[in-house]
Amino acid sequence: MPDDRPTPRRRLHPLRWLTGLWRNSLQRRVVLTTVACGLLAISVVGTYIYQQIADGLTSDRIKSAEVEARSLLTDATTGFENNSTQGLEELNNFSRIQIQKLAPPPPDLTRFVVFTPALTNRSASRLSTVVTGGLTDSPVPRDLREAVDADPSRQRTAVISFDRSALLTDSAQDASGSSTVPAVVVGAQVDVRTAGVHELFFIYPMDREQNTLALVRRVFYLGLGALLTMLALIAWLTSRQVVRPVQRAADVAERLAAGNLNERMVSTGADEMAVLGRSFNDMADHLQSKIRQLEELSQVQQIFVSDVSHELRTPLTTIRMAADVMHARRADFAPELARSAELLSTELDRFENLLTDLLEISRFDAKAANLEVDPVDLGGVVRRSVQAVSALAVAKGSPVRVETPGVDVIAEIDVRRVERILRNLLVNAIEHGEGLPIVVSVAGNETAVAVAVRDQGVGLRPGDAAKVFNRFWRADPARARTTGGTGLGLAISLEDARLHHGWLEAWGRPGQGTVFRLTLPRAPGGFIESSPLHLIPAAGAHTESDVTTKLRPVKRDRTQP
Repeated sequence: MPDDRPTPRRRLHPLRWLTGLWRNSLQRRVVLTTVACGLLAISVVGTYIYQQIADGLTSDRIKSAEVEARSLLTDATTGFENNSTQGLEELNNFSRIQIQKLAPPPPDLTRFVVFTPALTNRSASRLSTVVTGGLTDSPVPRDLREAVDADPSRQRTAVISFDRSALLTDSAQDASGSSTVPAVVVGAQVDVRTAGVHELFFIYPMDREQNTLALVRRVFYLGLGALLTMLALIAWLTSRQVVRPVQRAADVAERLAAGNLNERMVSTGADEMAVLGRSFNDMADHLQSKIRQLEELSQVQQIFVSDVSHELRTPLTTIRMAADVMHARRADFAPELARSAELLSTELDRFENLLTDLLEISRFDAKAANLEVDPVDLGGVVRRSVQAVSALAVAKGSPVRVETPGVDVIAEIDVRRVERILRNLLVNAIEHGEGLPIVVSVAGNETAVAVAVRDQGVGLRPGDAAKVFNRFWRADPARARTTGGTGLGLAISLEDARLHHGWLEAWGRPGQGTVFRLTLPRAPGGFIESSPLHLIPAAGAHTESDVTTKLRPVKRDRTQP
């Protein structure tokens, strides 16, 4: 199975999706940052203001409650002092009537009154507890009662949580929808003759204050939403003035990178963005000038290499004829001269191969290389290439095994160029295979055909897989060549693969050998879904630290998975 199958689309994790939204847009980051900072600042200031309003309303309510309670306490004290009733039952009736007078008339529930014996009152004639406003029980906390008993000369004040569910009336909730509201409780002692000391408490629920705070909260939330919306709009408009020129610069830079060297930014005004645009255009002008100079120099170099290669053909032919004569009669020479004739013939062969490769490279550089495609069986091409290097394989002691799928693997290819690629790969494998077996695999799928050449030799160090196709590059400079290579074979193979719109990739690891994989479309310029063969062997490493960089030298759109 291929190792380059198309990756299925996966549902992104929400955190990764949010991270992508944050990283992919500068303008979005500016808007979100502004809104977040605005929300934080408004929340801090708003919380402080809200707390000040709440404290102010509570303080005012406490003051007004204390003043009113003091007046009502005076009235109650005067009433009990002027009372001449003696019997306990009559005195209870009087106290009930007197306390009811202190409470507002129904259905007003802004004030509740609680009259109860003091905690220290142990008199047998103490009066019964009286509560108003439909309260079923006294909500006065014990600590407040103890404070009143501890200092009878002063009235005491506390803020409690008042539960309206204790009322017998239907009004069990305030305007905010809660059954519990804060309430101010003011208490003091009242001395009732013949009945002892009693406590009188006035309870003032803070419904009005709570409604005011609820209104403040609603206004605050509405204002917060409107302000954050305006902040987001302001940040978007402001950042857009900065981001749009940067986006235009990025678009122009991409078109420049694509080869449209005449692209320039529109620069108007005298602000920083205009200065950026003019600087960008100046940089583009200088780059265009330098690129043109380099193109002219490259053309001169290409013409020079081509001309020199052609011009060397004539003297090389003459030298070859003389060398062939000397090589044919080397048996008549002295041993030293015979050895010189053999070395001369060998080096001339290498020189001719180098000239041939240089001419081929110059054709690729000049964009003058063309394909001559024919539908052929790739397995047959591989077998012919293996047969061409069989003598070298025998000399090196590296047996070559060809693995085919058992059926013809048909593709429209330039046979001459593909055979050259395969010979270069096979020679490279034999040269570095350390005399171990070499496996050549052939396979095909619906869109592509592939050949993988694997040796079990010295392998490649991490990072070398991206360099093996460089011209004249050698993995080990100290290693002597024994096959007379020119150092251009893999570079030419790469260009031949590019000409087919295919892939030429390399993998290697020290001690595990090297794999070269050639993947070609079944038809020229066809779409390659994936390679039919693995690049990394099953026994190879699969961690990033172990696997060398794979090279896909051709920049493709839909032709690479």
